[in-house]
Amino acid sequence: MSRFSSARFMLSAASPAQFPADRGVEIAFAGRSNAGKSSAINAVLARRGLARSGKTPGQTRFVNYFEVGPEQRVVDLPGYGYARVPERERVHWASLIEGLRERASLRGLFLIVDARRGVGAADQDLIAWADPDRRAVHVLLSKADKLTRSEATAALKAAQRELEARATAQLFSAVSDLGLREAQQVFLDWLGR
Repeated sequence: MSRFSSARFMLSAASPAQFPADRGVEIAFAGRSNAGKSSAINAVLARRGLARSGKTPGQTRFVNYFEVGPEQRVVDLPGYGYARVPERERVHWASLIEGLRERASLRGLFLIVDARRGVGAADQDLIAWADPDRRAVHVLLSKADKLTRSEATAALKAAQRELEARATAQLFSAVSDLGLREAQQVFLDWLGR
């Protein structure tokens, strides 16, 4: 049974003015379009279908908030990179994400990176945005079940080299549960549970 059985969708914010009050703890999930953010949220919370996922990049178009406990929220951010949406909408997403930057409640950021692609320039930009001196960043190398064991090991080592000390990283698969317990422990530590 999920520790977060009472987790529920709170709201979709189309502007920073719609964000919940800046108190408590927030943990954000971010990454390129179609990297597996929603699947990671569902897996970490052990709640199938809580966050919507799909095969089409750009499913998440607003900043979506989920309440996982009193004054504890998960924030599902729109994907960056390729998405089949107009450029003006992508610019709007950037302003939404920028609105999170100064929130005191934002404790940590799970950065979802497709293990087959590795950490790219846009991922590095997001880590810099998160300001690792202020909040923790943990990279989930998603879809690791699609790699052989040696490919997965090489992908993890490459990510750790690329990230240096600015973020931690692990292999992860929402399909096979690879790395799930480790990711859940990071999540619980950030919540202070």
